[in-house]
Amino acid sequence: MSDTPALRIRPARPADGPALARLDHATWSHLHSVSPRRAPDAAFFDERHLPEDHLVAELGGDVLGYIRLVPPTSLAATAHVRQIQGLAVADEARGRGVGRALVRAAVEETRRVGARRITLRVLGHNTPARKLYASEGFEVEGVLPEEMFLAGEYVDDVLMGRRV
Repeated sequence: MSDTPALRIRPARPADGPALARLDHATWSHLHSVSPRRAPDAAFFDERHLPEDHLVAELGGDVLGYIRLVPPTSLAATAHVRQIQGLAVADEARGRGVGRALVRAAVEETRRVGARRITLRVLGHNTPARKLYASEGFEVEGVLPEEMFLAGEYVDDVLMGRRV
């Protein structure tokens, strides 16, 4: 029997805010973010980003990643859809299945709440994320060419989705 702790995916708690803010700051890059880099001590949760909108990957008490899963709009017409609006994995945990576990947990949570679809937007140049999503059944449903201008380059905004 191994004493190695197992990766655990759980709902975020308000107390996770500081750890998630540090993670968000440490992993920020124009590879995946269109927003400016926030300070490591900036509030992670706010009126638009609540703890209950996040799943956290934890190993031995350390937060290694998160995924934000929300309804895409406040309209009743889109109540059957959930949208991934953020995914981050600590550098030291990359390549260890943390991102995949978070995506799978988001799909399962989408099912649990009775939604039928899960969607996301990913930057065209973010090949690792696009490959991860594709390997988990997400398909490209649209491309907004040169929708973003980041770090001196025009970047496509790729819309992906799948049924659950």
